[in-house]
Amino acid sequence: MYWIVKALVTPFVRVFVRVRVEGREHIPRRGPVILASNHRSFLDSIFIPLVVRRRVTFVAKAEYFDDAKTAWFFRSCGQIPIRREGGSASERALSSATEVLRAGKVFGIYPEGTRTRDGLLHRGHTGVARLALRCNVPIVPIGLIGTDDVQPINSKMPKLFRVVRIRFGEPVDPARYAGREHDHMALRELTDEVMYEICQLSGYEYVDTYATKHAEDIPTDTARVASFAEARSPISAAS
Repeated sequence: MYWIVKALVTPFVRVFVRVRVEGREHIPRRGPVILASNHRSFLDSIFIPLVVRRRVTFVAKAEYFDDAKTAWFFRSCGQIPIRREGGSASERALSSATEVLRAGKVFGIYPEGTRTRDGLLHRGHTGVARLALRCNVPIVPIGLIGTDDVQPINSKMPKLFRVVRIRFGEPVDPARYAGREHDHMALRELTDEVMYEICQLSGYEYVDTYATKHAEDIPTDTARVASFAEARSPISAAS
């Protein structure tokens, strides 16, 4: 069904949307690989599979599959629901993704975790790094440009005759972090490297805050760290 839907949708999209693709040769022709992209529109999970010659699988919210009328479409687009049984949502998503990669297939992920609401590129969650290290697979960064012009946030109907650019970068090899799947510092470094590549490919401004539905910073308390002189002071020590 995936290939049938792709064959039917691709000509329609190419007539009404000007899709420009760069760097597609960076996607391995065989073997497991992670495609990591910025996330600007609901249509991102449609545009990427349309230009990738291999089947791409995404993890989607199970709620999308509750209605039989729409469930078939999401499955046909290569999306699978996050399993609900046990564990956190992130672990369920990683479990589903692991199954895809260990079968030698292509898995798509949005490190930001949700669509940007302010047009900026946000800090990536470390799930993409944990997945790459767990399965020992490369990460191909993707810069999506203009998909939100076609389908803006909260827009029910797409806008036609817009230009969408999809840029694939050189694979990021996680080998130097091998064996550090549970090392938070290693996960953060690898994730930041992937986000840097996505930033370079997309050209969107990067902000070091997580994306939320309202694009707000996550508030944190600021801890005061004593200076070296204060630490050596008996008065400071006594207090």
